[in-house]
Amino acid sequence: MLAFWEKIILPLLQLYGVKKIVEVGAENGWNTAHLLQYCRAANGELFVIDPAPRFDVQEYKRLFHKEFHMLLDYSLEILPHLQPYDCILIDGDHNWYTVYHELKWVEAMAAQRGSFPLVFLHDTQWPYGRRDMYYFPESIPAAYLHPYAKKGMQYGRSELLEFGGANDILYNALYENGERNGVLTAVEDFLKQTPWPVTFLQAHTNSGLGIIVPKNEAVDLHVQTLIAASGL
Repeated sequence: MLAFWEKIILPLLQLYGVKKIVEVGAENGWNTAHLLQYCRAANGELFVIDPAPRFDVQEYKRLFHKEFHMLLDYSLEILPHLQPYDCILIDGDHNWYTVYHELKWVEAMAAQRGSFPLVFLHDTQWPYGRRDMYYFPESIPAAYLHPYAKKGMQYGRSELLEFGGANDILYNALYENGERNGVLTAVEDFLKQTPWPVTFLQAHTNSGLGIIVPKNEAVDLHVQTLIAASGL
């Protein structure tokens, strides 16, 4: 999500006056550092969920001891137990099962909070908008696990490549499209079912950024203008 920070994510955090943030999937911690700096300025807190972060957690705790909370587990194990939050950034396991159920836990939290939070979702476009990827295949129930292989992808081609291609070191679903396949499909399926009045908007570059906001015509227009002006 780093590419979207300055022009989209930060302005929306400020617009909504966000104080309590959840980040699902931190990887190298680059976006985490921006979120922590925001939290320090806004007197907020950041709860990072990642079973295997690739940054120095202790150093982040030292630098941001008031703002930073590290939760070393899968998102679907942690989200049911979190207290209400204002914003969540979802950039963890890019598959239908995980993202759909993350959003269902966000929905459950919203019922406690009394309002729907600001939600950012990375990878709503190619390659994982319509194709599952599994960091930990064993964590996905068999009924929701597509056949997969550690092979790469090519834009415009459903089948995986035999050699090379994008993300060939990851476990990717053998085919693109179809039911319960991909991040964008998970978002769409969630939106069809949720009783909350929300708006879904997207920036289409850098693998895509999905944004779910409580429905409000003036705010919806502002977000659309923000995305268009960003050029992302």
